[in-house]
Amino acid sequence: MENNKEKLESGNRGWTSNWMKELRDWTLSLGVAITLAMLFQTYAYAQTEVHNVSMQNTLVEGERLIEDKWSYRVSEPKQGDIVIINGPEHELRLVKRVIALEGQTVDIADGAVFVDGIRLEEPYAKGETFPGSLDVPFVVPSGHVLVLGDNRERSQDSRDFGPVALSSLEGKAVFRIWPVDRIGSLK
Repeated sequence: MENNKEKLESGNRGWTSNWMKELRDWTLSLGVAITLAMLFQTYAYAQTEVHNVSMQNTLVEGERLIEDKWSYRVSEPKQGDIVIINGPEHELRLVKRVIALEGQTVDIADGAVFVDGIRLEEPYAKGETFPGSLDVPFVVPSGHVLVLGDNRERSQDSRDFGPVALSSLEGKAVFRIWPVDRIGSLK
């Protein structure tokens, strides 16, 4: 009888030990998964939402985008990239298009944008482009880009706050994930 009691107690200890091991393994796995997901979103790719009309008709308010945060760590932005700006240039995170790179000369005349004397073909632009407070022609300084919203008549951009430092480029918008009927890569 005493032998059975000892077996029962030792079985209970084994069950408790297995349960605690299982709980520890799940907690560790969940902790690692959450940590990796947070690192991935912070340093590689993230979801972002469009909050204004400055990029219409390319992007409209409420759309959700995938932002590539990794590319600009290993390469420079390119003319035409749609970028997420998060820096001292503006108090809000902004989505804009790169129009000119460091060293390029930007001029705005007759409602159009010229870079290094060549008129940009901008089928994505809505409305006419005016210089605003940007003193044109303007040479983009080293370590900066010039950005404009696609909705030229309703955008706060480099014409208002000047060139954007490369260090203020949080990432590149690469893919639209919402709404479903507009899912796809961005151009």
